Amino acid sequence: MNISEIETFLMIVKTRNISKTAENLFLSQPTVSHRLKSLEDELDVKLITRKKGYKQIELTAQGEEFIPIAERWVSIWREMQLLKHRQDRLYLTVGCTDTMNAVLMDLYHKILTEKNPAMNLHMETHYSYELYGLLENHEIDIGFVYHHLHFRNIIAEPVLREKMYIVQPENARIRKPSIHTDELDPSDEVFVSWDGNFRIWHDQRIGQGKLPKVWVDSFGLLDHMLEEDGVWAIVPASVVDRISQLKPIYISRIANEVQPPERTIYKIKHRYPNEATLKAVQIFEEKMERYLLDRNWGSFEKKQESD
Repeated sequence: MNISEIETFLMIVKTRNISKTAENLFLSQPTVSHRLKSLEDELDVKLITRKKGYKQIELTAQGEEFIPIAERWVSIWREMQLLKHRQDRLYLTVGCTDTMNAVLMDLYHKILTEKNPAMNLHMETHYSYELYGLLENHEIDIGFVYHHLHFRNIIAEPVLREKMYIVQPENARIRKPSIHTDELDPSDEVFVSWDGNFRIWHDQRIGQGKLPKVWVDSFGLLDHMLEEDGVWAIVPASVVDRISQLKPIYISRIANEVQPPERTIYKIKHRYPNEATLKAVQIFEEKMERYLLDRNWGSFEKKQESD
């Protein structure tokens, strides 16, 4: 039994299709079949069944039972690979959405400048649904996402709930501490689809047939577009705080009777984590908790009033 056979089996579990597995792993179908047979021969059990006329495969009872064993096997193998390169430093791979990486930038800098314990960070930027898949395959050690999706081996925990605000360039057209979205021109909006709940709220209350000025999907683009005269955007507290560190902006509360739903940030971890990165994950979680408390984004309105 080797890592290639185990990874091939787990890909079959994911795709339920031999040809799709071969395509995803850049292998031939006979190679995939050979690896599967070799694994079954060594275990002396049948892991999958194939019905005539159907492309999709089905797992046997033993195949279902073998999934968590295979996942732990891959986890242990990767830990052994880390041991080869590990000395006195900690290694951690963090996966985040684009805007989350932007608001965590100060935390990253702080961790990287500390010498005790020294830590190497590998940061990856993906969409929320992609991060779940990466974590399930142990390609990242911890992730931060905006959507709570149900994966059998992933634990999701909310770490921050934050309100939304209207932001404009410093020379805002409407300078009021509280603005109803009906006062704003939808065709001047810089739109970001923060999550599904926000999109539903937005579509029901803003637009009325008018398209936004621009639709962006990254912090860099949002930051750049907020330099245009007359534009506005609806942005969560953490992103407001980050942009305000980079440029002067005008911030207003949303006066609508029905407020946009608060954005929830979830921390995701694997149910069977890599032992080699447990200490790094624990240290990062502790620093992250203090970082969020210091920023106070959950009570950003009070913070703004006190500044």
